[in-house]
Amino acid sequence: MNYTFAQYKESADYIRSHIGGFAPKVAMVLGSGLGYMGDIVENPIVVPYQDIPHFKVSTAPGHKGQLVFGTLEGQNVAVMQGRMHHYEGYSYEEVAYAVRVLRLLGCGTLIVTNAAGCINLEWKAGELMLITDHIKFFLESPLRGENLPEFGVRFPDASHLYTPALQELARQTAKELDIPLREGVYMYFPGPQYETPAEIRAARVLGADAAGMSTAPEVITAGHCGMQVLGFTLLSNMAAGILDQPLSEQEVLDAAAACRDKFSRLVLACLNKLD
Repeated sequence: MNYTFAQYKESADYIRSHIGGFAPKVAMVLGSGLGYMGDIVENPIVVPYQDIPHFKVSTAPGHKGQLVFGTLEGQNVAVMQGRMHHYEGYSYEEVAYAVRVLRLLGCGTLIVTNAAGCINLEWKAGELMLITDHIKFFLESPLRGENLPEFGVRFPDASHLYTPALQELARQTAKELDIPLREGVYMYFPGPQYETPAEIRAARVLGADAAGMSTAPEVITAGHCGMQVLGFTLLSNMAAGILDQPLSEQEVLDAAAACRDKFSRLVLACLNKLD
């Protein structure tokens, strides 16, 4: 289906009725095993996805399925504890629906995180990657259908979906914190099955450094409606075919738990430095 601007506005108005005069400026979409950051928001106001008109619910393990509004590192934030995925049966428009709603609420910056398989043979699982670009081939865009000019133009530029100035902020912050930070390209796969070894080899040839099942739809949508974007990937495991072992969901969750400290320190420090 194609949502109308009135439906996005209805969702935003419902949320406003619950958060009062609070005005979020930074949206945070937190991925597998990383939703704990919503638990440290100060003066939190929680709005479950299931209560918001036209919102879909998140069914992925480790995703709470709620919006948390409040203050984090001095910033007014809207934290998505859990995201929607195409593999859950949702269209790409539905997957990215929340981004437009958060834009209507006043968010001008999106911080997006994910856990993904490491493709780059020079890197190892457990490292953090700054997303400099992404690859999303062959699959329809979340912008497919009638354009809503209230959000953006029909054919938006995608040269700098991941804001260069925010990338530089992340580099400097990681250096100050002495946190190693890789930089690379995230490749989107629809899932829910993990990629085959052949697909990973192809992705490497195409220039990808990590493979995952989220992020790209939300970032495309954020770019369309003029938001700045900062993206991080937790390299939770080596991608298919690199090690002689099967991939598992538990491996992803265990890696997220193990990297919780350095990941949160980096993201919170970057958040603190936003204008």
